[in-house]
Amino acid sequence: MNPARLIFPALRWGERSPDEIWPEVRRRVDLGVGGFVVFGGSISRMRELSTRVREHAGRPLLFASDLERGAGQQLDEATPLPPAAALAGMTDNGLLEAARITAQEAVSAGIGWVLAPVADLDVESANPIVGTRSFGAGATAVSDLVRAWVLAAQGEGVSACAKHFPGHGRTTADSHSELPVVRAEAEVLEADLAPFRSAIEAGVRSVMMAHVSYPAFDPTGTPASLSPRIIELLRKRLGFDGLVATDAFIMEAVSAWGRTEEVAAVAAVRAGCDVVLYPSSPDDTVAALNEALRSGELEPQRVAEAVYRVAEATALSELWQDDCGVPSSSYERALELAVDSLRLMRGAPPQTRSGQRIRLRIIDDDVVALPPSVGAPGSVLSGRGRLAQALEHRKAKVVDPLSAEYALDVAAVFSEVKGWKGRSHMAEDTVEKVRRVIEEAPDTMLVLFGHPRLADQVPFAANVVCAWCGDSLMQDAAAEFLMADASR
Repeated sequence: MNPARLIFPALRWGERSPDEIWPEVRRRVDLGVGGFVVFGGSISRMRELSTRVREHAGRPLLFASDLERGAGQQLDEATPLPPAAALAGMTDNGLLEAARITAQEAVSAGIGWVLAPVADLDVESANPIVGTRSFGAGATAVSDLVRAWVLAAQGEGVSACAKHFPGHGRTTADSHSELPVVRAEAEVLEADLAPFRSAIEAGVRSVMMAHVSYPAFDPTGTPASLSPRIIELLRKRLGFDGLVATDAFIMEAVSAWGRTEEVAAVAAVRAGCDVVLYPSSPDDTVAALNEALRSGELEPQRVAEAVYRVAEATALSELWQDDCGVPSSSYERALELAVDSLRLMRGAPPQTRSGQRIRLRIIDDDVVALPPSVGAPGSVLSGRGRLAQALEHRKAKVVDPLSAEYALDVAAVFSEVKGWKGRSHMAEDTVEKVRRVIEEAPDTMLVLFGHPRLADQVPFAANVVCAWCGDSLMQDAAAEFLMADASR
C-alpha cells in the first residue's frame, strides 16, 4: 500500500526525445507514482516511453492527458478536433466520431486515461475558463452529449473523466489564478449536477473535482477537491464508485485556500480523492502522504481504497493497449467536422473564385503576458499564420493589409478562453481595432476564433462567422469556408 501510487506528476515533453526525458521519468517511477499527466510529445514517442516505463517498473502505470479537443491537442501525429461547443451543434454521429478518434489515438499512444469530457454548463457569460470547452448551457442537452461522448470513448478502451465536479460553469474567476467561489443556492446548483449524473449512469470511470468553493454544498467554503461533504455528495447521492481525481495541484486555487500543496494533498486524499494530479513537487507530496499515514492523519483503509482504484483503472487501460497499432490520420474527417461546425452569425458567405485576392488582417486578443514556467495546461498559442497559408493552399492570393488593390476584406479575431487571461470577453482595445477595420471596409468578413457570444461585442460588423477557437484545424476550416465557392 504505497501512497505514492496516488500521485500523478506532469510529464512535459517539449522537444525532448524519449532518451532525453527518461532520467526524469525514471526518478518518478522509482518514487512509486501511479502514472503521469502528459503534455506534448507524439504518438510514437509516447508509445515508446510507456513501453519503457512498464519494463523498468515491472508494473503498469497509467498515463493521462487533457484531450478535450482530440489527441492532437497534445500529441504530434494525432488528430486535432473542434472544441465541445462546436461538436454540440453537430449530429450525434459527428460527436461520436470525435470521441472515438480521440480514444483510439490515445490508446495507440499508451494513454489510457482521457481527462474529458467537460461536464460543466456554459451558463455564465463572464466565466473566464469554461466557454467553448462546454457542450452548452442546457442541462438536458449537455447531459445527453456527455453521455454519448463517454459511451463512445470508453467503448474504445480509455477511461473517460467527467469534470469539474460539481460544476465549474458558474464561476467568474479562474481557478488557475485564484479560488473561485460560487454563491448560488443549492437548488440552482442541482441543475449543474445533471451532466455528471448522466456520465455516471453511462459508466464513466473517473470524475475530476473542481478547485472551487460552493458554500451552498459545504458551508465551510472548502474547495470541492478537498471537501468531504462534496465528495460524499458525489459518492453517496450520485452513487459514483469510480476513480476521483483532483484538478491540477499547481493551480493557484490551492494556495489561495491557505494551504501548502503538501497539506492540501493530504486533505484531498482524506476527503475521498484517489488521485492528486500535477503537484509541483511529487517528492514532497509523497513524503507528506507517508507522514500522514504514519501519524494516523490518513487512515490506512482510505489509502488502500484509493490505491486499489488506481490499480483498477490502470488494469483496464492495459487490456486495450497491448495489441493496439497506430491508427492512420483522421485529419481529413476532422476538417469536415470542423467546417460543419462553423456558425454563420450575420451576413452571407463570401463569393470567391480561384485566384481570389484576400486582404487579411489578424487581430489577436490572446497576446498577453504568459504565466511563469509551467503556466496553465494548454497555454501555448497556436500559430496565427496558418489561416493565410490555408487560404493560399486553396488558390487564394493573400495581399498586404495596407494594399489598396481590390480584394475581399477578412478580419480574423483570435479571442479564446485561456487560463492566464482572467476574462471571457474581448478587451476594449481589441473591440476598437475591429471597429476601425469595419469603418474602413464595412463589408469585411469577420472570422471569430472564439465563443459565439463575443459577436455581441461587435454589433457594427455585418458579416460574422464563428470558428470557435484558434487551433490550426479551425483556421483550416475557416479557409475552407471562405474559399468554398472557388472549390466548386
